[in-house]
Amino acid sequence: MRKITFYLFAFILVGCQVDKKSIQSAFFSGEIVNPTNNYVVLYKDEIVIDSAKLDENNRFTLRLDQVDEGLYHFDHHPELQYVYLEKGDSLMIRLNTSDFDESLVFSGTGEVINNFLLEMFLTYEEEEPLINEFYELEPEAFSKKIDSLRQSKFLLLKELENDMPLSDKALEIAKANIDYTYYAYYEKYPFKHRRKLGEKSIHELSSNFYGYRKNINYNNTNLTYFRPYYNYMIYNIGNMSYMDCAEECKKGENKIKNQLHYNLHKLKLIDSLVKENSLRDNLFRNVAMDYLLKVHDNEENNNLFINDFHKRSGNNKHIAEIDGLYTGIQNIQPGNKIPDLELWNTNGEKVSLREVTGNKNIVLYFWTGTQKRQFENINKRVQELQAKNKDVIYIGINYKTEQPQWTSIVEKYELDKDNQFRSDNFEELTNSLIIYPTNKCILMKDGVIVNAFENLYSIN
Repeated sequence: MRKITFYLFAFILVGCQVDKKSIQSAFFSGEIVNPTNNYVVLYKDEIVIDSAKLDENNRFTLRLDQVDEGLYHFDHHPELQYVYLEKGDSLMIRLNTSDFDESLVFSGTGEVINNFLLEMFLTYEEEEPLINEFYELEPEAFSKKIDSLRQSKFLLLKELENDMPLSDKALEIAKANIDYTYYAYYEKYPFKHRRKLGEKSIHELSSNFYGYRKNINYNNTNLTYFRPYYNYMIYNIGNMSYMDCAEECKKGENKIKNQLHYNLHKLKLIDSLVKENSLRDNLFRNVAMDYLLKVHDNEENNNLFINDFHKRSGNNKHIAEIDGLYTGIQNIQPGNKIPDLELWNTNGEKVSLREVTGNKNIVLYFWTGTQKRQFENINKRVQELQAKNKDVIYIGINYKTEQPQWTSIVEKYELDKDNQFRSDNFEELTNSLIIYPTNKCILMKDGVIVNAFENLYSIN
């Protein structure tokens, strides 16, 4: 495990030794080596607070005249990371985008809590393979292992506090970072254990296995957008919902067969436990996205789900997104015609998707030029299918690729130009055809949809 020594050598410049409480502003600045774009954007929750353009030396400075103390995150696309800010902070970062998180270092006033959170983030990543092995253990042995790791982090935090005391809010964040990370492993344990050992039913657990749950706060506004807390809520809601409804919808085994029933349980549980608006909205959204995108239920069940979602979360800030996804899924149910989108062909002409597919036997698949390995795997798979199914036409739809790059890829890989098309409107494409997951394909016969949620690697 990484040794956390950064705080042992912490220093405070004489010029900074003033009462931070008397200062309302804060500075956030730094240097980015090998920048991937020209800006750094600072967010509080989902709101952009400020942005700064990198200068000729790849440095930036942000001044916050009024600081809402707590967690922020900064974005240097495509990467982002947390930053904790308090009044009076003058915090600097330095990072290299070729090794973003590992190279990131905080310095200046406010460095201690930020370096601690970063070091914990990197440590948890290193621990993942070890935790994965622990899931094979019996419940009591698993608990001892996880609790030992958790306690070791609190010892480090205590050492940090002895050397450089944190504010109450910073200490709360540091403790939550440890607690909710390890609590999530407990929530995942029954399912990971069953899968690893190939057991048919959930392992019987002692009455105190989830003893920490009595201390869970489902409405902590300071943690709403903190990833360890939010992830824990997802696992906790999923676990409790599963256990609540397993007996009602199992068929011979302790497994959920009725996904509608299970996801309605999750909506009901969130409704009863979570009152904090943003967390509530985000958790409802998570359930809706998970169900609509992954379950691929029939039209009747989709309708039952969306009605219950509206009943419990009708004023959700994500309602337009969820309704749009629901409508898109309903539009591509079996027997429907494909949505009539505009695409570009290899001659630089606009064409209609419905005209392209016509009344033929079609497999629509999707690829992007931004993920070379994924494209090469998809192209190889399509070639295998084409060799076996001479009566089927395989049509590739490209997205998130500029026209010159797309044309170059089509030429390089000798793709059939008559069956390659590009969309320049990713939002319309994904809302209409639900491009998820990336290896999905759409089967069509005689001009209508047979299955809009097939897996390219599952068909013959």
